[in-house]
Amino acid sequence: MEIKLIDKNGKPAKAGLAVSEATFGREFNEALVHQVVVAYQANARTATRAQLGRGNVSHTTHKPWNQKGTGRARSGMSSSPIWRGGGRAFPNSPDENFSHKLNRKVYRAGVRSILSELVRQERLSAVEEFVVDSPKTKQLVDKIKNLGYNDGLLVLVDKFDENLYLSARNLPHVLVIEAQYVDPVSLVRFPNVLATKGAVQKLEEMLA
Repeated sequence: MEIKLIDKNGKPAKAGLAVSEATFGREFNEALVHQVVVAYQANARTATRAQLGRGNVSHTTHKPWNQKGTGRARSGMSSSPIWRGGGRAFPNSPDENFSHKLNRKVYRAGVRSILSELVRQERLSAVEEFVVDSPKTKQLVDKIKNLGYNDGLLVLVDKFDENLYLSARNLPHVLVIEAQYVDPVSLVRFPNVLATKGAVQKLEEMLA
């Protein structure tokens, strides 16, 4: 099978780029993609939140009022969870584990499914190379406009390019990453994906 190959002006080439059908021609599996995306986001979480239980809050152990004779409900101390300023009944722990176990084969199958759906929706294109002469954001913006991309764009490159990285880091709708570090969330998030020939080859090697 082939995917769309464009030139530096954004026009389709006479012949597309031949790719592996096992990587870019897979049937879309929505449940699998959902599982992969959720697992990736969960594994990226850091358990930094923490709440105080009734044993951790600052309080006095003095009984607020007598047990009997006041007509009020009995109360022992101000650290009770039902009191303002009291501790939480079931506090969140900072060492909580949010990770999801995901087999490598399942992860690769999910990424292949995403890439295949991008090809079917004509949101994935290939280009010979994608470079900028100097680390200038304006130069990169003009280059992207010349290619015909006005919305968000994910650029997959085969090797690190400092000029390209510095030019794109201030653009919230543009992300440049190496193919070996591609993740399912970025593939789903951006409306368009542009990959260099070298990046496509790396994807096929990684997901084979």
